[in-house]
Amino acid sequence: MIYAPLRDEPLAIFLEMSGISKRFGGVHALRDVDLTLEVGEVHCLVGENGSGKSTLIKIISGVEAPEPGGRIAISGKAYPKLNPVYSTHCGIQVIYQDLSLFPNLTVLENIAMAHHLGGVHSVNWASMRATAMATMAKVGIELDPDARVSDLTIAGRQLVAICRALAADAKLLIMDEPTASLTRHEVNALIKLVSDLKRSGICVVFVSHRLDEVLEIAERVTVLRDGAKVGTFAAATIDGRKLSHLMTGKAFEYRKQARDLAPGAIVLEVQGLGRDGDYDDVSLQLRAGEVVGLTGLLGSGRTELALSLFGMNPPDRGTIALDGSRIALNTNADAIHRGIAYVSEDRLTLGLILDQSITANVTLTVLQRLADAFGLISARARQSHVAQWIAELGIKATNPENPVKTLSGGNQQRVVLAKWMATKPRVLILDSPTVGVDIGAKDGIYEIIRRLAREGVAVLMISDEIPEVLYHSHRVLVMHEGRLTTDVAAADTSEDALRQAVNA
Repeated sequence: MIYAPLRDEPLAIFLEMSGISKRFGGVHALRDVDLTLEVGEVHCLVGENGSGKSTLIKIISGVEAPEPGGRIAISGKAYPKLNPVYSTHCGIQVIYQDLSLFPNLTVLENIAMAHHLGGVHSVNWASMRATAMATMAKVGIELDPDARVSDLTIAGRQLVAICRALAADAKLLIMDEPTASLTRHEVNALIKLVSDLKRSGICVVFVSHRLDEVLEIAERVTVLRDGAKVGTFAAATIDGRKLSHLMTGKAFEYRKQARDLAPGAIVLEVQGLGRDGDYDDVSLQLRAGEVVGLTGLLGSGRTELALSLFGMNPPDRGTIALDGSRIALNTNADAIHRGIAYVSEDRLTLGLILDQSITANVTLTVLQRLADAFGLISARARQSHVAQWIAELGIKATNPENPVKTLSGGNQQRVVLAKWMATKPRVLILDSPTVGVDIGAKDGIYEIIRRLAREGVAVLMISDEIPEVLYHSHRVLVMHEGRLTTDVAAADTSEDALRQAVNA
């Protein structure tokens, strides 16, 4: 596949890496990778989980050392390897997904603390405040310097992390999944901020699974696959489908679900449902064998509605009927008992017990079923149950007794799905089921959803990614400011029409 040249006149090179390899035991995390980052460019690094992105970032930041023979040069000066002190001194800053802030400290303390550490002296609060205010003013950020970071939104915390990096005189800013938890409005603000950083000569590296945002923000994109570099491409010369193919070596279908789906029986029906401050006058139907996509801006009431349907956010008014009979869902135990399952958007906090084994997580919802006549859990039944779901969902795990936190994002999500599929649900609510999951793993999750629908499960899939609901749902609902404003067959609408409905 041939692409247009990247630029007629390249910018000055800030970082140049060549022949970078890294082995962990018998595993090649990186194989002879080259990377060039230019002053004042926006560069995206993409690849499936396990492609080598994190290892490459760790080498750039000095956390890991490459194998002998590789070359690293920063502003023309060669380094056989870096360490975190050298890397920081050269202006390299990494903002990880967890942001690594001090939540109990203020905005100004988080921004200016590292800049004012060193030596034995009293804290110069006036100087710290001046540093924080000057840094925020530099990129037009307005935050209360005395606000506690724990009280800020995710977007606000991200701004603090960016300002902290700028206060440390960042010349290269690497951002790991920076948009994963942001609303579209916040994403737009972040894109504008990145443009401002670019104009001030800072190189920004984006690492993201959201390919539409990658192509929106990047000038160049470097693709890694299985630890090797596939290539670096001008963003203007590729689209999402080509990028997906480069990352995986596979072609993915973007095809709407059939409109003439044979209508199944109504499993769940909601009439005039409302909860003060969350949503109002919501009416919808979920049919057996149907995947209904629900989209809208974050804050539109989607998750609050889902939690009500799972008994964790009881409505103030309206009715919920299952198989034609009105029911009350006052707790999640009520919902589970009636065959309603819910996969939370936040799988790390609400979906999984990260320090527990894969086995413990998969069996959590069916412990009573695995008990023997004396009420004791049968080890043989437990092992058989877990082996069945690992095989059925293709969970890549070397040992089911390993902590679930050792799995990739895609495999963690499959564990969550296995936990709920084991309950044999009539209704499955999926809140952002592919968030933080790479393109290959996403396709596997979509196939699981299609299979559940074929087996007669009614699926409600919530997502803020328009292509996800359009190409993987039979019907699409749009929620805006707590109300359902659109109900349309996926075959009868388009990405542009849905975006207009979402942003109306």
